[in-house]
Formats: sequence, C-alpha cells, structure tokens
Amino acid sequence: MQVVADVGGIPGKDCNGFCKYCYFRKVKEIKSFGCAYCPPNKIGCERCSKGIADSQGEFKTPFEVMNEVQNTIMMNMASGNITANISGGGDVSCYPHLESLTGQLNQFSIKSHLGYTSGKGINDSEMASRLIDNGVIETTFTVFSTDEKLRHEWVKDKNPKEALAACKTFCENIKLTGASVIIPGVNDGDVLRQTCDDLESWGAKGFILMRFANTFNEGLILGNEPILKDFESQPVENFEQLVHQINKEYNFRVVGTPLCDPETGGPFAIAKDENEIFLQFIKPVTGEATIITSKIAAPYIQKIFDKLKVDSVNVVAAPKEIACLITKEDLEALDLSEIKESVILPGRSFVHQLDAERILSGDGTERLVGRGPDTLTVDGELSIDMIDENVIERELEDFNELVDAINFFGMRRI
Repeated sequence: MQVVADVGGIPGKDCNGFCKYCYFRKVKEIKSFGCAYCPPNKIGCERCSKGIADSQGEFKTPFEVMNEVQNTIMMNMASGNITANISGGGDVSCYPHLESLTGQLNQFSIKSHLGYTSGKGINDSEMASRLIDNGVIETTFTVFSTDEKLRHEWVKDKNPKEALAACKTFCENIKLTGASVIIPGVNDGDVLRQTCDDLESWGAKGFILMRFANTFNEGLILGNEPILKDFESQPVENFEQLVHQINKEYNFRVVGTPLCDPETGGPFAIAKDENEIFLQFIKPVTGEATIITSKIAAPYIQKIFDKLKVDSVNVVAAPKEIACLITKEDLEALDLSEIKESVILPGRSFVHQLDAERILSGDGTERLVGRGPDTLTVDGELSIDMIDENVIERELEDFNELVDAINFFGMRRI
C-alpha cells in the first residue's frame, strides 16, 4: 500500500524560488472556478480555489505529517509493505525536516518515495546517501537537464553540481524516474540526448517528458499566461513523435505527458485497432448524450464510440487541451447546435453546475448536465509504473463508468 505524506508548502516560496518555466509562476489572486465539489448553490470551495494553486499552507511539522500518515494507515487497516509518497506544494527536497521525517517513517518500517523534486534543496553531497539509509527507495527527480549551467538558469538551482550528484547517487542505489519539462530550443535536441545519456549511464529506471504549457488553452487557467514570452509550445503531434523517438533510442522506460506511453499504448489504449477485442467488455449504451472533453482526448473517445457503433453519442472538443482543466470559458466557446439535450462533463473539470447549466442552455434549449468519471485513461506519469494490461483494465473500468453516466442522464431512446 502507498500512502501520501503531505508535507505542505507553497510553490515559489518553499522550493527555493520558481523554476523559470513553472506552471505556478506569475499566478495572480486565485478566484473560485467552481467544480463538482462545490455546494449546490454556491460557486467556490477549497478544491477549486486554493487547492488548484497548491497554496493551502506552509510546510507542516514532522509530527503533523506522521500523525496524518498513521491515521491513514489505521483507517485503511493497512499492513505489510507500506510506502509513504512524500509530496507537497513546495519542493520536498527543500522540506527542512526531510531527513527527520524519513528517519521516523523508517522506524515504523515505512519506506519512502520522494514525490516530484528538483533537488534544489540539496546542497550537501552526502544528503542523498543519508536519505537512502533512512529508507528512501524511490524518487521522481525533475532533472530538466544535466547541464549545470542550464539547471542554474532555468531551474534556478543555486547548487546544480550537488543536485546532479544526488541524482546520480539515487540512480545508482534506488529507483529513480527522471522528469523534464521540454522547452523547445533550450533542453531538447542534443541537450536532451546528453541528459538521457547521463541518466541511462547512471542507472535511471525511467524518464518522463513533459510538454511545456504557455497559454490558457494549454492549461494555464490561473491568470498567468504566458509564463515565458517569445516561446511557443511544441505542437502535440511533434511532442508525441519526440517521446517515441527517445523511447527507441534508450533502454529505460520513456513516457510523455499529455502524450504518450509507447509501451502501454496510452493514453486511450483501447482506442487502438489492435485492442479492439477489449471493447466487448464495455456495457451497452442506451442513452443519448453529448460528451464534452478536451481537444486532445476528443478524437480518441469518438473513435471508441465509432468502433462500438454507437450513434446516439457525439463528442465535442472544448478549446482546452486537458479535460480536467476545462473552465466555464471553454463552455462559452462551444457551438450549442452541436450539443444534445443531455451533456456529460469531465468529472474533474472546473465548472460549477450552475454555470454549466446556464451556459449550455444559452440557446433556449434547457439541457441536463451530468458528470462523467474523473478520468478516462491513465496519464504517462502513472502508466510508467504499469503494464499494458493494467492500463486497458483501468480504461475499461472508466469507460463503463462513463456509459453509466450516459445511460443515467441521457434521453432514453424509444
């Protein structure tokens, strides 16, 4: 079992300063977007205000973190091998009590996984070894580049030599998955291949390539676009090709986000022709509805319903590239003539029910708005630890939940 050990922290403050490309850089005052967790007649809750900006609070004390971990274990009656995923709003390597916390967890036979860390809090060449002695068995390390000058400039790392030395120590002794936000013209091309060469020679187990987002439609919904002026994001198709190319050239596991995982076929592995046989495990569709989703997901979802020969469901793409970051502005941009009388929104989208019903009924047709499951596939950040059977099983579960929503909210066919 894996439990979350949330150490808290605020982006930009508890990470030794924003990385130059950070999603949370330039964030203005957060408004409440509205979401499925809001009260029925009130727009705004913890999730769709402070939660989305990871700004809930300062770093917690080790006592608070340990207490939360132990409560989670007791509530789930967990036993056996337990791993604590140490994460937070800041950078976990900057958590001042990291060695103490991992030591306390280890005393309770709880091993540790350091969630995304850039290593900016590591300024001691022996810190990585001490963490390993304290039971750290895995880490996801935001490398960006193994070029010290680039790390100093772009990650704002004051000690790039020590951070990269720690990355190498982790690679040699525990499971390390590297991660890099790919900035075209900065850390791609030959720079990326040198980073991959280094990670492979050190013994990294995997590498996550992350497409850089710089516009509202790409996911910057916190009023902070663009993060970088005079920089354009890589086209999605080109980014997918890059992931496949790096995967062919290196022996460690390579995935991309939002696209793709060459090993499992994700996202939307069940949309692939070679996996069509698994579609027989999706329930019959008896309702009629429009599915609103992201620009990236829409073609995959439509392909699945086409293969199922379902003509009572159509898929409409919002301008946003990530479905869980759809906001009311995305709904306002839709052509309502394409929308049926029943609508299914992504479960995690940042739209309140009141806004959704008002906007989607703006042409005088009163539409019934429901929510689908939180996810319909597995992002590369999760699928990197999965095999194709796991991804397909997860997608079938999600799509059956989507069909349940269609059949419940959809107008019944006669």
